[in-house]
Amino acid sequence: MEQFARENLAEWKRILAYWEKYSPDYQRGGFHGQVNYDNQPVLDAPRSIILVSRILWTFSLAYRHFHRKRYLVLADRAYHYLYNHFRDAKNGGMYWSVTAAGAPLETRKQLYGHAFAIYGLSEYYAASKFTPALDFAQELFKTVDKHGHDADKGGYFEAFGPSWELVDDLILSKMPWNKSQNTHLHIIEAFTNLYRVWPDATLRQRVVHLTDAFMEKLVSQKTYRLRLFFDQNWNPKDETISYGHDIEASWLLWETAEVLNDHERSEKVKQLCIKMAEAACTGLGADGALDYEFDPATNHRNHERSWWVLAEQMVGFYNAYQLTGEEHYKDKSLKSWEFIKKYVLDTQKGDWFGTVKPDLTPVRNAKISFWKCPYHNSRACYEIVRRLGK
Repeated sequence: MEQFARENLAEWKRILAYWEKYSPDYQRGGFHGQVNYDNQPVLDAPRSIILVSRILWTFSLAYRHFHRKRYLVLADRAYHYLYNHFRDAKNGGMYWSVTAAGAPLETRKQLYGHAFAIYGLSEYYAASKFTPALDFAQELFKTVDKHGHDADKGGYFEAFGPSWELVDDLILSKMPWNKSQNTHLHIIEAFTNLYRVWPDATLRQRVVHLTDAFMEKLVSQKTYRLRLFFDQNWNPKDETISYGHDIEASWLLWETAEVLNDHERSEKVKQLCIKMAEAACTGLGADGALDYEFDPATNHRNHERSWWVLAEQMVGFYNAYQLTGEEHYKDKSLKSWEFIKKYVLDTQKGDWFGTVKPDLTPVRNAKISFWKCPYHNSRACYEIVRRLGK
């Protein structure tokens, strides 16, 4: 376990060094929207709120842990770019994307994106104590809650038009459903992180409400897996199993329970998280990596291995070990790391491969993109380091 912690600490630093070197755009400001496999920026690539917010979170956390000024400089850069280019000063909220020049591109309001902005801003405030960042996070929370919260049926809607008119979601869903586990998972993650630095009563109510929504609606009480998509009335519309989201949720929900510090609710969440981790084990291959997903309707299993799934399973299984004391979960976490080291780390070009094919060969796609960010893998390394006291 000493070696496990030491190697994750070294890998965390290696990830940070890659993003420090290749992601900033020193000509036009902010960060490149895409960097190809050969580490060359794609100059006309749009920039997503996901990418910038996750960079903000990543370097804010890095500064809090390592206290190295250069990490705070990058976090500052991300904060100002997010505020100056993604914030919709007229209608409130955040744009989904901007052009390479920083002009509004996709002006719809996607709550998934707002969640990551709140997540990054709250971490940035924890690192910098820059009060305007907390003000910005509070403003976004209130905007999301005003327009996105379903006061009738509970939970949050997926997407809105530029002026916050409700629209069918066509970005994150395969079909235009109103609610999804993915958006709710990252809203509760963001609200939990914001609650750490701003213990507001209304915010706590929303975190409690979301915790209950996961226990009662989002997680199947038969399979202990996340249902992916819902209509407004919480009728599930998809039975596809996403192994990565299941194992990710199994530790994020426990993190929320710890922050809420409500013993009775924590016990319920703990049992749910253990059952979710147990259910996720059925997606493991003999090599210790989770498959991407399985569709029971067609009996099709996607055997691709994704960088973000590998990162989440390393943390999720270690969290299950901490909750249960069962050695097989620790072994699964360690085996996850062995797979990552052997097949996912790109020792030539830096960072991680995004996808490993079923024959265990890597896909050499863009290293930085609309979705390929330093969040999952740097966070996984941090969590292992933190949990092992390093």
